[in-house]
Amino acid sequence: IYGADRVKSIRHFDQYELIITSYGTLLSDIALLKGYTFNYVFLDESQNIKNPETQRYKAVCLLRARNRIAITGTPIENNTFDIFSQLSFANPGLLGSKQYFKDIYSTPIDTFKVQKRAKELQRKISPFILRRTKEEVAPELPEKTEMVLYCPMDEEQRKIYDAYEKEFREQISATTHDELKKSPMNVLRGLTRLRQICDAPALMGSETIQKSVPAKIAVLLEQIQEKVPRHKILVFSQFVSMLKLVEQALNREGINTVMLTGQTRNRASVVQQFQEDPAISVFLISLKAGGTGLNLTQADYVYLVDPWWNPAVENQAIDRIHRIGQDKHVVAVRLICPDTVEEKIMLM
Repeated sequence: IYGADRVKSIRHFDQYELIITSYGTLLSDIALLKGYTFNYVFLDESQNIKNPETQRYKAVCLLRARNRIAITGTPIENNTFDIFSQLSFANPGLLGSKQYFKDIYSTPIDTFKVQKRAKELQRKISPFILRRTKEEVAPELPEKTEMVLYCPMDEEQRKIYDAYEKEFREQISATTHDELKKSPMNVLRGLTRLRQICDAPALMGSETIQKSVPAKIAVLLEQIQEKVPRHKILVFSQFVSMLKLVEQALNREGINTVMLTGQTRNRASVVQQFQEDPAISVFLISLKAGGTGLNLTQADYVYLVDPWWNPAVENQAIDRIHRIGQDKHVVAVRLICPDTVEEKIMLM
């Protein structure tokens, strides 16, 4: 059930053994779908419902089913509370109310590192969790190598970074603790600016133009030129504007690319083009839009242009190529500017 011309009636559901839909369509059609009783409801990538305040979570809980199963490779992305919604969907009532779970488990475990609570929670949920590692289900998977490639800034880019870092530090120093608590987005905004400068100062806007080639683009271009056309390559970034700069640099060198972002409408055809067209060597992907749900086993190299706060999200991106069907040695490379906020993110 998907698309503008999708079926909008449950009258014929009994004729089918399997009904597939997306979270977005489910949310749109929940008034219809909640009227049918399914034998099973499977939630793939169930971390999509980890926030119990979202309409998505509330919608899936309205589905009627004799059996409910949540499937994910990353049940916990940020903290212990991530599993509350997923297990509450699969086994309503198991973990109590939202506030009870916070008070008894997630806050003691995440904030105060109370091992007794962690073990107690593990005992409570273990009968309802089936864990399978790649080694168990796909022992034939080839080796995966992960590495960090440092990209030192040139003098011009470093000067821009240091100037903004100094300004940001002074701003934080002049702000009281209470003010910081009231406006945490100001801190996040400042950190994002520093991360953007690490990628390319141009991401800051027209007022910050770097005449030389940014360090990461120069390193990435060199890396890719060494590998095409013998290898297919994924490039992930959180910033679409960075992907566009990389696209321009690669296209100038005659390297063909395709791109997938949150604005991409024809996802399936873009993926197919990369997988099947030997002339397309590089797939530029927004981390949020393409970090999950894609099978890209034609590629054997993946570059993570900028580090994300949550390593689980990065691992999901790497797993777009290190999965069943892959028969080549996989190499994952993280690009990091030394002596910057990026090194601190990696240590988190």
